[in-house]
Amino acid sequence: MSDETATAMYRTRTDAVTTDVGEGRPVVFAHGTLMDRTMFAPQLEALRDEYRAVAYDLRARTDRYAPGYDLWDLADDCDALLDGIGEDSAVIAGMSMGGFMGLRFALEYPERVDGLILIDSMAIPHPEDERAEYEALVDPYEDTLEPMPREIAEGSTAELFGETTHEENPALVETWVDRWATYPGRAVHYELNSWLGREDVTDRLSAIDVPVLIVHGEEDPSIAPAQAEPMLEELPDAEMELIPEAGHTSNLEGPDETNEAIRTFLDERF
Repeated sequence: MSDETATAMYRTRTDAVTTDVGEGRPVVFAHGTLMDRTMFAPQLEALRDEYRAVAYDLRARTDRYAPGYDLWDLADDCDALLDGIGEDSAVIAGMSMGGFMGLRFALEYPERVDGLILIDSMAIPHPEDERAEYEALVDPYEDTLEPMPREIAEGSTAELFGETTHEENPALVETWVDRWATYPGRAVHYELNSWLGREDVTDRLSAIDVPVLIVHGEEDPSIAPAQAEPMLEELPDAEMELIPEAGHTSNLEGPDETNEAIRTFLDERF
């Protein structure tokens, strides 16, 4: 499937890739690697009384056998998604990979961005040693249509959930392991490689002149809060909210605190 065909899917099949609730100013949620749109269920429920909240599946969850693509292709998909739901612009909320995409979407399509919510994300690339580790992990699965080995799925929990969640909410962790263990290796390979070699966009952040909320788990083992903090200095209008006892999926691990931060940001800034 070509990039053009994949992007066109978001213009014509939004019912298959989105959960769309409520009415009002649109807020569009883009998930992170290995996750899907259901990770934003707490946020959609919290916002649906006053906002139009839309969560969508990115390319690896909708076309699992797609060839290589990058974050700019995912930004084009988001552009098509807005067309598909009939909105000229929206607040774009992205978790991890979704945040990497969100920054690029704001740079490529500034007229379509009312604001940004960056959940456990950052503007800088991953360090080279981490990139090498990720590459070694998924390279063997480039042409594999069989599900990823369960041990790989279980190992991923160390990157995606915080220590408190592992100790106090193991059921949440296990639910996602069960889901990840069904993903074709090829889908995971291309999803991870969509962002692994990304460029540093820190020096372009000054062009994103919309309100930005940075939400970050205090226990994030994958992207430390300190790696997100430089965005506060470069973005013209940004604030940051730390979520206690939450890891890389802070909106799932600390949904009440995340919802309060997002709702306050939206109510006060829009």
